[in-house]
Amino acid sequence: MHINYDPMKSLRSRLFALISLVLFSCQNPSLGLAGTTPPSHQLWDQLVKAHVKPNGLVNYKGFIHDKAKLDQYLKLISENAPDRKTWSKNQQLAYWINAYNAFTVKLIVDNYPVKSIRDLGPALKIPLIKDVWHYKFFKIGGVESSLDEIEHSILRKEFDEPRIHFAINCASVSCPPLLNEAFVADKLDAQLNGVATTFINDPTRNKVSADQAQISSIFSWFKEDFTKKGTLVDFLNLYSKVKIKSSAKISHLEYNWNLNE
Repeated sequence: MHINYDPMKSLRSRLFALISLVLFSCQNPSLGLAGTTPPSHQLWDQLVKAHVKPNGLVNYKGFIHDKAKLDQYLKLISENAPDRKTWSKNQQLAYWINAYNAFTVKLIVDNYPVKSIRDLGPALKIPLIKDVWHYKFFKIGGVESSLDEIEHSILRKEFDEPRIHFAINCASVSCPPLLNEAFVADKLDAQLNGVATTFINDPTRNKVSADQAQISSIFSWFKEDFTKKGTLVDFLNLYSKVKIKSSAKISHLEYNWNLNE
């Protein structure tokens, strides 16, 4: 049988296959390792207890002084990424929340002093990165990663847990306060309830009354995460001490990106 050979078609097919391979290899939807056990978060617990005030303000100079301990903890979690088949959901969640917060602190510590984390994007002068959150400055299980990847490709994508938005900290004044204890699996639900309650009832971040609510821009940016099981008001009322009417006027406060120190 004679088959007509089209060299251009063959070339296009090879190019398509190559592009598909590159795109697939560049995606990293499941950072992790097989056969690992959940690492202790005791070092991080000691660090945040020492250098984070109850209101969430951070003593970055203190973290700089304890940089060796911070690096020790980061090495520990970098080399012990979650095994999704054996770790519990809470073990994985606690790991990723602590990892996000600890690597955010490292980013500030390595570039201190800085007025805002957003200033680091252009300051780092890394080509082809959209902003500082896309900067791949650490490894998880030997794979280069970024804060954006932890937040959006793992925490938001793999876990149906809107309370993570009150647990991860972006080193800014309007962010939910950095908790001055490590998140741990055996009390994670209580910790997440605690940070959600604290944030939503904090008058510096949300101004809530029955008829009107001026709320954090977080509730606008990630509205889809908070409205999977009802309205935004329904979600807020799970934690708000003042019950908001369904007819209340909702607006969003300006976000303060200055460093949380």
